[in-house]
Amino acid sequence: MALIVQKFGGSSVANPERIQRVARRVVETAAAGHGVVVVVSAMGDTTDHLIDLARQLTSNASAREMDMLLSTGEQVSIALLAMAVQSLGQDSISFTGGLAGIRTEAVHGRARIQNIDPANVHEAIQNGKVVIVAGFQGMSEDGSITTLGRGGSDTTAVALAAALEADLCEIYTDVDGVYTTDPRVVKAASKISAISYDEMLELANLGAGVLHPRAVEYAKQYNVALMVRSSFNHNPGTRVEEVATMEQGKIVRGIAHDMNVVKIGLVGVRSRTGNLKRIFQSLAERAVNVDIIVTSVVHDEQSDISFTITGDDLEVTVATLQTEFPEVQLSVEQNLAKVSIVGAGMISNPGVAAQMFATLADAGISIKMVSTSEIKVSTVVDRDLAHEAVKSLHTAYGLDSAAEAVVSGLKE
Repeated sequence: MALIVQKFGGSSVANPERIQRVARRVVETAAAGHGVVVVVSAMGDTTDHLIDLARQLTSNASAREMDMLLSTGEQVSIALLAMAVQSLGQDSISFTGGLAGIRTEAVHGRARIQNIDPANVHEAIQNGKVVIVAGFQGMSEDGSITTLGRGGSDTTAVALAAALEADLCEIYTDVDGVYTTDPRVVKAASKISAISYDEMLELANLGAGVLHPRAVEYAKQYNVALMVRSSFNHNPGTRVEEVATMEQGKIVRGIAHDMNVVKIGLVGVRSRTGNLKRIFQSLAERAVNVDIIVTSVVHDEQSDISFTITGDDLEVTVATLQTEFPEVQLSVEQNLAKVSIVGAGMISNPGVAAQMFATLADAGISIKMVSTSEIKVSTVVDRDLAHEAVKSLHTAYGLDSAAEAVVSGLKE
């Protein structure tokens, strides 16, 4: 008997009909003789609805009370799915994150898992029950409910799989697996049969929404066997593993894009020791995630600094810089996007970046900023040209499939 952890996202449990479909998939797995632990997200747009409710009451809700509120979305899902599974004749039990033994740091809204004591889960499995766990949440040492941030259900599933030493962790979503790029942007995008942890982590960090980056980090750290597949059909998915077999000639494995990029410019920063530290430490203390950074010495011991952030962090970034560094000239450029190519084969193949720049130039797309690592190259471009950039690069690197990709159940 294998032990399998299955995670179903919000679109997979968006209504009673879809919950019943998930229940049939779960019971089918249990009937094959496997132990099953299921992690579920809140139904559909429940989390957004709860946030809207809070905003109608206050613009300054405490982080603790927001966690109390948002955690209820997953609790609705687990109870309903447990009922659906039981109606099919399979014994099951639902657990909140805390009951499942998930312990987190005492941070509300973006807590990280510190450890998991899966004793309750193990006992239920041994008693023949399917265990259904609320994703996205845990409990701090003082007994407070905490949430893990957006995408936290992926992290819950992989962390549980690691703690339980599960044979497989299946991430069910509304697409058949990981694609060479977003099929809604490039119809010729094709499904990748296997991808390495490192490549998947880069794609996840760069805007591919199939898996949350922290989930991939956990999978790599604990060598969790991971499969991304559709909850709407039984098609083979994408394996995420330590070293994926390279497809012949495919140096670039995927292209990701992030449409929520803002460029911050600082003009006239004194080039003295510690200034960069002061700037970026002040932003880090306010949980601002800075991405691409470019500095240049201009004259008279002064530097210009440019960096990118997400649009969600714009308000706090501007407020911080204006308060902490009033002497510096600040500029903001919005309506930008980041387009990135990813592939482990880039390490040993020179000229990949040059081809990217040439392709974008031929398409008439100007590059504003560049960032590189061993297996990725990212460029910042105008947002309204991002999709054209993705399409051009997808073709240039030979990723277009022979036939138009069919994506069952994909949300518009």
